[in-house]
Amino acid sequence: MKRRSLLAAPFLLAATSARAAVPEIRFARQFSMGYLQFNVMEHHRLIEKHATALGLPEVKVSWVTFNGPDAMNTALLSDSVDVVSGGIPGLVTFWARTAGTAQEVRGISALSSQPCLLNTRNPALKTIADLGPNDRIGLPSVKVSIQAVILQMATAKLFGRENYTKYDDLTVAMSPPDATIAVLSGSSEVDCAFSVPPYQAQQLQKAGVHTLLNSFDVAGPHSFTLAWAKAKFRQENPVLYKALMAALREATEMVNADKRAAAALWLDDTHSKLDLGFVADVVSAPQVSWTMAPQATLAFARFMHDAGSIKRVPESWREMFFPEVQDLAGS
Repeated sequence: MKRRSLLAAPFLLAATSARAAVPEIRFARQFSMGYLQFNVMEHHRLIEKHATALGLPEVKVSWVTFNGPDAMNTALLSDSVDVVSGGIPGLVTFWARTAGTAQEVRGISALSSQPCLLNTRNPALKTIADLGPNDRIGLPSVKVSIQAVILQMATAKLFGRENYTKYDDLTVAMSPPDATIAVLSGSSEVDCAFSVPPYQAQQLQKAGVHTLLNSFDVAGPHSFTLAWAKAKFRQENPVLYKALMAALREATEMVNADKRAAAALWLDDTHSKLDLGFVADVVSAPQVSWTMAPQATLAFARFMHDAGSIKRVPESWREMFFPEVQDLAGS
């Protein structure tokens, strides 16, 4: 009997440890004002609130910030994070790469729809057709960020699809804050910034800085930020995933109900010194909407497939998203 109990002890300890394990969800976001729902969820502990309501009295929630989609998706594939967020190309790339595999990635929902602005301090530039070999464009990530793909789409419209990479060599990977400093300082070779809110609006406050390109003029209204995860995470954590969706819905409602309050949370999280009134105006700008419905994701996927960036293209935007948002009026 003593020998049997000694042999059983490791299994009893393992079972006790498994029962004691606290469910965990780890979020990754980037530098921009495209993740207000995450700010609201963090401050108001909405994941914890809905998890408790669904029978999970304890849940560990953590947040980390990345610059650009490459590092985030690497972290996702290595299981260092569970939910990542960014622009449409980041989701499209990893959906196409992982669909049908054990690493399959799909979209959770959209977070916002708003344009990216390509701004410059160079008075000689009136449109992107004026860009020359000495110009440099700071953007979050070359080739794969939403800004980089929008630039390729605009270039293809102007010079033909075969020339869509014409301006790729002008792009430089920089965080939005750094790109803003480069353009405003005038001392950097980077004279253009294809950025994100609120930094793009901050750039336009300086005399002489003007907009070369509005992404809505290229692709129409499109999702600016989305959230995605591995199918495995959703399958293995059904209750926690349900809490995530409930938290996202509530956070979206809260942002739309009081955009100034959401702006204040963003300022608090980023320790920004921007004026609250300025940031609130950015959050509620006419072309900005806070919605879980994906927009123009299929159009991006088709362009990226035609350009050879991805090897498969979905027949519908719904193929790239989990069922919970497939009844929304997306595209």
